[in-house]
Amino acid sequence: MPDGGAEWLVEEGIGETRALLVEDEQVVAAKVRWPGEMVAGSILEAKLTSKASGARRGTATSEQGQEILVDHLPASLTEGEAVTLRISRAPIAERGRLKHAQGRFVEEQNLSADRAAEWLPEARTVRSFPAGLWEEVWDTASSGTIEFQSGQIMVCVTPAMTLIDVDGPDNPGRTANASVTAVGKAVRWFDLGGSIGIDFPTAHSKADRKYVDSLLGAELHDYPHERTAMNGFGFVQLVARLEGPSLLHRFATSRVGMCARMALRRAELAEGTGRTLLLTVHPALKAKLKDRWLDELAKRTGKEVRIETNPKLALEAGQAQIVAS
Repeated sequence: MPDGGAEWLVEEGIGETRALLVEDEQVVAAKVRWPGEMVAGSILEAKLTSKASGARRGTATSEQGQEILVDHLPASLTEGEAVTLRISRAPIAERGRLKHAQGRFVEEQNLSADRAAEWLPEARTVRSFPAGLWEEVWDTASSGTIEFQSGQIMVCVTPAMTLIDVDGPDNPGRTANASVTAVGKAVRWFDLGGSIGIDFPTAHSKADRKYVDSLLGAELHDYPHERTAMNGFGFVQLVARLEGPSLLHRFATSRVGMCARMALRRAELAEGTGRTLLLTVHPALKAKLKDRWLDELAKRTGKEVRIETNPKLALEAGQAQIVAS
């Protein structure tokens, strides 16, 4: 739950729903959902497709054909039976593979509301976020880097964990100390979860390492997690609940999709007089712009939508303008 003046704002975009936790006109945290995704907290019916006799774990298949790794199964259930599941982790696309969704068997008498429908129930829906806020988060997640006073952190996803590399030209201890705020920003802005490794510059003494640990503890006091103390090589590991893909996962496995959605957002917010909305994008983005998205764009803007391509444009640099015809 947000503290004090912090407020979740939700923007219902074309092809995605975005959420920002904003306090004093600054972004504290961000989240994204794409329509049709399986999400943590949702309840669904599936068919048990794999389970050893007497086992409590198995595999189920949803009506849409998605495989779900299931636990807490009654020992008496057999393959082929219908089961009711609550999703605990959405599927996460990774380079070269798909990390399957995870779910838990739910007894009918223990069935409660579909918590996925209650995503950020305290949030306020707005037509658009205050100017520049989503753009700052999006650009930062796209690059995976955050600058701080005496250095930079670089964040990347791997199949095993999300890694945060801290680097800077200053003294290792001062660089580590100064980077802690940027680390906290990355965790919240990118909606990170699961196993997170932080590689700080190697500290020279145990006292220096303990001091960085104390700064990190204060920075992440409201972020539910467990963490190790910094080891002699400057490495710290965080473990937090993982419910679905982070913004970095989306950029790593669907950068074109992320850029297409951002181009649509720019188009929806374009201002000017004229009957036609001209959206100019890299050719790879045009194939990602679904007809129903373009129909929705025309409906929201009241303009005829025209798409042009320019191979010299970067994927991230879609341009929108209102023209006479």
